Amino acid sequence: MITIHPTAIVDDGATIGDGSRIWHWVHICGGAQIGTGCSFGQNVFVGNDVAIGNNVKIQNNVSVYDAVRLEDDVFCGPSMVFTNVYNPRSAVNRKAEYRQTVVRRGATLGANCTIVCGVTIEEHAFVGAGAVINKDVPAYALMVGVPARRIGWMCLCGTQLHGTGKVACECGEVYQIKDESCIRE
Repeated sequence: MITIHPTAIVDDGATIGDGSRIWHWVHICGGAQIGTGCSFGQNVFVGNDVAIGNNVKIQNNVSVYDAVRLEDDVFCGPSMVFTNVYNPRSAVNRKAEYRQTVVRRGATLGANCTIVCGVTIEEHAFVGAGAVINKDVPAYALMVGVPARRIGWMCLCGTQLHGTGKVACECGEVYQIKDESCIRE
């Protein structure tokens, strides 16, 4: 069963998976493809050319614009921002220049972060609150700052990993950490 609040607008043609919840003042455009078990907080906008996987959580005041792809289990924090045009001008129509943004399975995008279009955020990466992402982000990376830089690595469970070589998280997951990569074993 899909739950849609009476103030929400879901345009004809939108595909929404079972168990999804659409709260106050949400607008989902007709071309959107949304998986099962998703949650859309108050005042979320989802464009036409958007694909959202299963179990995605989008908190209040987030706009998911055309050319954004969110895989399963992605978390979008309150008021975080996606873009789809790299060099916008009000007087110049650049709809044909949208750059695709991909957020891979299990990634977390913190409150008020900004994702500049055209990047890929790999699986289980963790973008801190207020960070600005303007380049691709490796799997399991912990990214903070403006512009964002990697300051560490994160486990599947959301715990920061410490050390290099073979590193075990308190949850039992094990990783191989090198200078620029973190691989789950």
